[in-house]
Formats: sequence, structure tokens, C-alpha cells
Amino acid sequence: MGVEQIITQVVSAEAVNARVAELGAEISADYEGKTPVVVGVLNAALLFLADLVRHLSVPHEVEFLAVSRFGEGGRVRIAMDTSVSLQGRDVLLVEDLVDTGLTLSFLRELFQTRQVASLRTVTLIDKAPRRIVDVPLEYRGFEVGEEFLLGYGLDYGGRYRNIDSLWAVLDFAEFTADPDVLQRTVLAGDRVAS
Repeated sequence: MGVEQIITQVVSAEAVNARVAELGAEISADYEGKTPVVVGVLNAALLFLADLVRHLSVPHEVEFLAVSRFGEGGRVRIAMDTSVSLQGRDVLLVEDLVDTGLTLSFLRELFQTRQVASLRTVTLIDKAPRRIVDVPLEYRGFEVGEEFLLGYGLDYGGRYRNIDSLWAVLDFAEFTADPDVLQRTVLAGDRVAS
């Protein structure tokens, strides 16, 4: 099977960088005169958040939290919380990817109980076709389908977060049999795996 049947680049590094800059400008305009707390959801949102805050022209603070799922129903819990109180603060929640909306719904409800002054969400990837819970997304980078994505913070077994573009796995069975195929393709300089 050819590489092009296993993985393909769906968003170039240049397109990611341009869209993150656009989001930064839009968010800065919306938060003019305010100092939002930018809260990144670890681990995957780290790279997106780092690039995004470089494009914010308003004063801001950065915080992190981590979530985990447990139990049969995949219940969400906070694995690591923010280090400061968010009460009365304007909060921008930074997600790498929103698909079902379950985690984001949990986080939005949690922040509301903490009496934040305002809450907005930015996500790099919106997988709207997978949505189970309707959640507000004030800012979105790219809307995609149901494909499994890698790169720019998104990983497989902890790998590939460092790739500066986004790649879709077209044949998951073939990819898991040879997960190094993406690394070889990127090192070879291929943009669209072929």
C-alpha cells in the first residue's frame, strides 16, 4: 500500500500559522480593554496556545488545566487545575480539538460555577460532524470531518505533536502497523503524502 493511501497532509504549516494569526487578531479586538486569562487544556493545546498568545495584542495571563476520562461512561474529571482563581475574570478557553463537545461542555459548566465574568472558547480543530452536545465555539481554526488527525499538538501515543502541519490518517490499521510512516514522510519533505 502506498503512503498516500495511509496518510495525507490536510493543513499546511503556512495555513496553520496564517489562521492562528487571524484568530489572535480577532480575539485581541474582542478583548480590547480587558486582560483575559487564557486557559489551555493540556497536553494537545500547548502548541496552539503558545502560538496564539504570541499574536494577542492585549495584556493577558496564561494558565493551564488537564482533564482525564474515567469509568464506563468516560466521565470527565480535572486532573490538574489552574493555579489561580478565575472568579470575576474574563476567560478564554483554548482547546486543540472539539469533537463530541462532552469535554468542552463539562469545562464550560465548571467555569460558570467558578463565577467567571465571561467565557469564550477557541479551538484549532472543530469536528462538527461528531458533535453530541451543542457547545458554543466563539473562535475556530479549521472545521474538519471525522478523520484521525496528527501534528501541531495532536498525537498518536505521545508522538507527532511537534509536526507543524496537520495530517489525516486515511487507513488507521495500516498506520498503526507502521506509525513511523508519518515521520518518514515529513522527513522526506512530502507535503501531500504521495
